[in-house]
Amino acid sequence: MDVLQLDVSGRPQAWITTKEAAILYASEAVAWTLGVPCTVLRGGIQRVSGKQSRIEVHPIIAVRGSVPSRAWRQVPAISNLKLFARDRQVCAYCGACLPSDLLTREHIVPTSRGGLDSWMNCITACRGCNGRKGNRMLHEVGLELMYLPYIPNLHEDMILRGRRILVDQMEFLLACVPRHSRLHG
Repeated sequence: MDVLQLDVSGRPQAWITTKEAAILYASEAVAWTLGVPCTVLRGGIQRVSGKQSRIEVHPIIAVRGSVPSRAWRQVPAISNLKLFARDRQVCAYCGACLPSDLLTREHIVPTSRGGLDSWMNCITACRGCNGRKGNRMLHEVGLELMYLPYIPNLHEDMILRGRRILVDQMEFLLACVPRHSRLHG
């Protein structure tokens, strides 16, 4: 289970381990938290009180003094895993819903014709449709897109990274995902 780290303004920064979160708690760097504690870490016995130390780790923590994420101002990096998740594992040409190992990254404008490897030029395609299109333009093959590409925002990117996301984390991230996003299903 990972913890969603935010800056103090609430912008997602990273997925961190519970151990990394515990270090932030212990160094008093956590400004505020959200969600029901998901993990309790227990330490040694204190000499004076005789009590065992414990840290309750919340699923979402905001960190003091952290630098606002540069990712907030940049386009998220594209990967096949995130692209397939954005497109819900559906081929943009035939509409088949397939497992990741049967899907490919398809460039609407082929890179051999000046197309970029970007969110707005890439869609998910099955191997058959990708092979049929080859390095040609859509109109040359008679293909049409079943859906349009878009650039995910930072909150969507945190979801698309393929982590196991707790309900509290998902609700927080989805609150900032545009309504037109396919992540709303």
